[in-house]
Amino acid sequence: MQVIPVLDLLDGHVVRAVRGERTAYLPIRSSLTATSEPLAVARALLAASGARTLYIADLGAILQRGAHIQTLTALRAALPGIEIWLDAGYADYASMLALFNRIDAGSKPATHDLATLVPVFGTESLQDPQALHAAETAGLSPLLSLDHRAGQLLTAATPSDISTLTPASWPRRVIAMTLDQVGSYDGPDLATFERVRATAPAHTDVIGAGGIRHRDDIEAAARTGASAWLVASALHDGRVGMPLAAST
Repeated sequence: MQVIPVLDLLDGHVVRAVRGERTAYLPIRSSLTATSEPLAVARALLAASGARTLYIADLGAILQRGAHIQTLTALRAALPGIEIWLDAGYADYASMLALFNRIDAGSKPATHDLATLVPVFGTESLQDPQALHAAETAGLSPLLSLDHRAGQLLTAATPSDISTLTPASWPRRVIAMTLDQVGSYDGPDLATFERVRATAPAHTDVIGAGGIRHRDDIEAAARTGASAWLVASALHDGRVGMPLAAST
């Protein structure tokens, strides 16, 4: 099972996520680096985890306070060979494409390789589930984040629209996200993960998120069949690291 580091961006800083209460997030204090500057933190997380994938939640965009275009452009330019999974609160395919185009525009002219951008569509923001099909058709390999709080799926789409988001329509990679476990040190929400995995088609990679405290949690998550787990706090606090990730 892969450990995928998470970078939460808010007001120009990397912040520490706690239970999905985003307006209360504060700039990160980490054992990995003395700064909350995004590129320094991103490099430290990738080094600590040994990952080649970085999950970024642009909380400014998700909270409709403005996307971190310059920061995202800089991260993409500075992290060649890395795959960036970007959740920026897309309501539909058009809003996702507009953001990606702004990031692309800031990246040109480029004289070196750029990190690969992959859109993550979260159900808490997604109003048009057809965006997933459009992104797949465009060759963007999107992920679907099934966002939960208190065991309930969070949805921005109307009941009739969300009813079209059946497992058969899911992309190849799906995240079982439990927002109230993020940064909680309460342990991973394996029950929600296993419920999503039991529903997913056989070809789907299901990825967990939140709650990892130590190596035992990683091993427990791996036993559920997770292909990867999103981790932030336990990396910042030195509770897990590259030797642990590599051993799983």
